[in-house]
Amino acid sequence: MNTLEIEVCCPECKATVVDDIQNGERICSSCGIVVAEQMVDYGPETKGANLEDKMRLARASGRVTLAQHDMGIATEISMGSTDFSGKKINSSVSNQMQNLRKWQQRVRVTSPRERRLTSVLGKITETCENCNLSKNVAETASMIYRSLDGNNIEVKGKSIVSMTIAVVYMACKQCDVVRSLKEICKEVCAPKDEKAKSKLAAKYYRNLVLEIGHVITPTVTMDKYISKIANLSKTDGRVERLALEIAEKTQGHQVTDGKVPNGIAAAYLYIGSILLGQTILQKDVSLVSGITEVTIRNRVKEILTANKITLTLRPTLVNK
Repeated sequence: MNTLEIEVCCPECKATVVDDIQNGERICSSCGIVVAEQMVDYGPETKGANLEDKMRLARASGRVTLAQHDMGIATEISMGSTDFSGKKINSSVSNQMQNLRKWQQRVRVTSPRERRLTSVLGKITETCENCNLSKNVAETASMIYRSLDGNNIEVKGKSIVSMTIAVVYMACKQCDVVRSLKEICKEVCAPKDEKAKSKLAAKYYRNLVLEIGHVITPTVTMDKYISKIANLSKTDGRVERLALEIAEKTQGHQVTDGKVPNGIAAAYLYIGSILLGQTILQKDVSLVSGITEVTIRNRVKEILTANKITLTLRPTLVNK
C-alpha cells in the first residue's frame, strides 16, 4: 500500500510552512503569514512567570524516575474532599473514593518482588533526603539496585537498611560525591545499631563491587571537601562560592601540607562567612566536619597569616 505525503505550502508565496509548537500555529518561512490550518498545541494550559510554574502547568511532562517501582508513570487518586470544580463531595462518594484509592495501592504492588522493590526504593529516596544528597544520586542508586534485581542477583533475605546504605555509597562514588559509609549509616540507623549495620553494609558493598564491577574512586580535592561541608551544614551558596575562590587562590601556598582536609575546608567556609557577614557558628561546622573548634580557629589563623586578603567594596547607588 502506497503512502501519499502532502506537503503544506504557503497560499501566498508557495514557500515552506513552519510549525510554531509554542503558539499552536503554522507560519510561512518566507513571508511570515499565518496559515489558517490549526495544529495541536502541546504547550501549557496557561503561561507561567517562572520555570516552576511552567513545569507545574505542563499538560504532560513525560518524565520517568527510577526511584519508584512503576517508573513514576502511574496515576494516583488524590486525597481530597472536593471535586475538580472545587465543590465539596458528599460522604458516600468520599468513602467510595477512599476504597478505590486503597484497592489501587494494593493492585499496583502485587508480587513479592514488587513489594521488595517498593520498600528498597522508598528507603533509598529517604536515605538520600536525610543525607542531603541530590536526585542524581538517588536515581543512580535506584538504577544500581534495579540492575541487581534484573540480573537475578540474590537480594532476597538481605537487610534492607544495609543494602540501601551500600547502594547509596556506590552511587556517591559514581556521581563523584564525597560521602563515607559511616556518614550515610549515621543518618539511617539508630546509634545502637550503627556499628552492626555499617559492618554489614560494607560486606554488601564488597559483594556489589565483585558482581557489578570495580568502581573507580574519584580524586578528592579541596573543593569537594568544601562543597560537602557546605551541603551538610546547609550554608548559603554565596559563602560556598567565596570559600572555593579563596581556596583556589591560596592553593599555591603550603598551608594544607600535613593538615586534615576537613579542617582546612571548614576554615575556608568560616572565613567566607565572616567576609560576607553570614552567621555561621564554629560549633555547627565542627559537628558536620568532624573536627574540633580549636582546629578551625588554628587553620583560620594559619590561612590569614600566610595570605593577605583584600576586600573591594562596590558603591551603593541611592535613588534620590
